[in-house]
Amino acid sequence: MGILTDCQLPQGIRWHFIGTLQSNKAKTLAAIPNLYTMQTLTSAKTATALDKQLPPDRETPLNVMLQVNTSGEESKSGLAPLHTEESDTEDQQPNSLGVYGLATHVLTQCKRLHLLGVMTIGSFEASTDDSRPNPDFECLVRTRDALEEKLNKDLPGSQWGKDGRLLLSMGMSSDFEAAIKAGSNIVRVGTSIFGERSNTVA
Repeated sequence: MGILTDCQLPQGIRWHFIGTLQSNKAKTLAAIPNLYTMQTLTSAKTATALDKQLPPDRETPLNVMLQVNTSGEESKSGLAPLHTEESDTEDQQPNSLGVYGLATHVLTQCKRLHLLGVMTIGSFEASTDDSRPNPDFECLVRTRDALEEKLNKDLPGSQWGKDGRLLLSMGMSSDFEAAIKAGSNIVRVGTSIFGERSNTVA
């Protein structure tokens, strides 16, 4: 995040943050000019911190997307998927919320945040297997649909998403075409544009 606060960059850029964010770093992120969306929200603590740390002169709410661990990999961050017939209020770890719980927290407790949608970083295997529909994409679509149904039922009139739908952020450079076909609204293709990231620190 240092490059965004230390360098002069074009003012028209809409920045999307993707990555793990500790609540004690929320002030640094919130201060970034033109921060448009925080795509990897997974906790109420971080949501509350962002809501409090946004500059007072910011004119629009900060978009947030809930990260869902669609592949179930322990190495991946994210909330458990949500299905229509299930409730995510049970079997959660203490002091944690599921997809529905975090969504309602944002909508009712974080007035300076806007719930834009849900996102996933799926498994490598699924993203490189062209022989069948991507199960991570299908899972995120089901989660989005189930969350919309619950929010419409329990919080009628609440403002979320865009044009009445929660957006889907799924698909990267290796599988963005399949993601778009599956209904993705946002694809992340930085590798195709900028190339592989170097782990070398100058």
